[in-house]
Amino acid sequence: MYPGKWAEIAPDRLAVVMTDTGESLDYKTLDDRSLKLANWFREQGLQFGDTVALLATNSVQHFEVFWATQRAGLYLTAINFHLLPAEVSYILDDCQARVLIASADLSDLAKSSIGADTKVEKFLAYKGSIDGFDDYDATIEAQEAKELADDRSGKTMLYSSGTTGCPKGVRLPLSGESVKVDGGGGVASMQPIFQFGEDTHYLSPAPLYHAAPLRYSGEMQAWGGTVFVMPKFDAEDALRQIEKNKITHSQWVPTMFVRMLKLPEEVRAKYDMSSMRCVIHAAAPCPRDVKQAMIDWWGPIIWEYYAGSESNGSTLISSEQWLAKPGSVGKAAVGVMHVCDDEGNELGVGEIGKVYFELETPLFEYFNDPEKTKSSRHPKHDNWSAIGDLGYVDEDGFLFLAERQSFVIISGGVNIYPQEIEDALTMHPSVLDVAVIGVPDPDLGEVVKAVVQLAPGVEASDATVEELMEHLRGQVAKYKLPRSIDFMDDLPRTQTGKLRKHQLRERYVPAK
Repeated sequence: MYPGKWAEIAPDRLAVVMTDTGESLDYKTLDDRSLKLANWFREQGLQFGDTVALLATNSVQHFEVFWATQRAGLYLTAINFHLLPAEVSYILDDCQARVLIASADLSDLAKSSIGADTKVEKFLAYKGSIDGFDDYDATIEAQEAKELADDRSGKTMLYSSGTTGCPKGVRLPLSGESVKVDGGGGVASMQPIFQFGEDTHYLSPAPLYHAAPLRYSGEMQAWGGTVFVMPKFDAEDALRQIEKNKITHSQWVPTMFVRMLKLPEEVRAKYDMSSMRCVIHAAAPCPRDVKQAMIDWWGPIIWEYYAGSESNGSTLISSEQWLAKPGSVGKAAVGVMHVCDDEGNELGVGEIGKVYFELETPLFEYFNDPEKTKSSRHPKHDNWSAIGDLGYVDEDGFLFLAERQSFVIISGGVNIYPQEIEDALTMHPSVLDVAVIGVPDPDLGEVVKAVVQLAPGVEASDATVEELMEHLRGQVAKYKLPRSIDFMDDLPRTQTGKLRKHQLRERYVPAK
């Protein structure tokens, strides 16, 4: 998992390009600057297993910092720049960062996140200045590009989205191997299937503080491809970039699919998608209608995987398999999959339970949270772990997800899985976004509520409520129908499309 060889073989090949400005790094420059930064980390006393934090909007510098930490045996914590200062401050303290690197367009957030008692020792700013921060470019240029005597591989330590209290850092054990020979983990194992290589043009439309965009983009550079980074997702611009840059590989989340599918037909037809060979999606459940429409549009080149930042196992499914098993997220690709009840007993075909993966390699931990780490482990097997999702397997071993365990609605003692209702509403022409939650009810304990963000021009009215209810009556069982539908201007989602349902429920659940 190392792009240094491309600096020798193809020094002028572009490693990364920003789609908005055209700013880029070739492999020689990426190698030199990341090596100089790695030397600076060593000069500041950072040792194997220490942490560097990055607070930045999407940029080419992400990859200088990423590869500097990878080759210096450090953890990189990329921080969500949509967080509040107190939330950023919490992560800086919790991850025990010794260095903070920030982009100057986040100057106010960076400064207001640093308290008087911060443990951060060094501060660097790029693309402008931040009071109290040293200049990133000047710091790098003052260093030699000399090989490190100890180049053991580092990893990312990224934080959960924090939908249930404080976010937790997912800490994977360091291999202790040289960055030049480290296997790269689960992403690298997908290379024979996805066919990353020197001719790869990979489009990354999501924020680089998330696990998949950062790790997959790094993996593309390990295989010598070029990463095209969008500053932020825009549906039509994504299509424009595919055509302009002859994108071969890309990765998306379902909400991006929905936004592109809801573009006018004449807009979608303007752009040539024929360069794409492999389209990957994950991060959130994809409604069946959406997935089918994407395969119809882009062809059977769409792969879906199910995995978490915890890298505790994964599944994988091709377009052809999905068409035979619509709604599935595939068979186990990394690890051995088990579906278990609350006591840890394995369940049979078609029975819904918690999804565990069994691995022989050391498992992740939630940093500074041994209780959460313990709760992720199987009650009887230390090398089985779960990240909170429920699902079932069919007779052929294909996994179908039901819901996050914490989002299941229990109404009158019956489990209702919100995803099924959300899927039924997602592609309705009046709906731009939808979330289904359980709200308290004195008789049934909980009842179903749908919260809808309407498409532009659609009126929030009783008539619209009835239109949506009539649509649902033909799609889900009567006991699953929402007791009410509310409208919101925007639903709370992370930048990778995950609904912040706990944040949404707080609007309806009385404070205790």
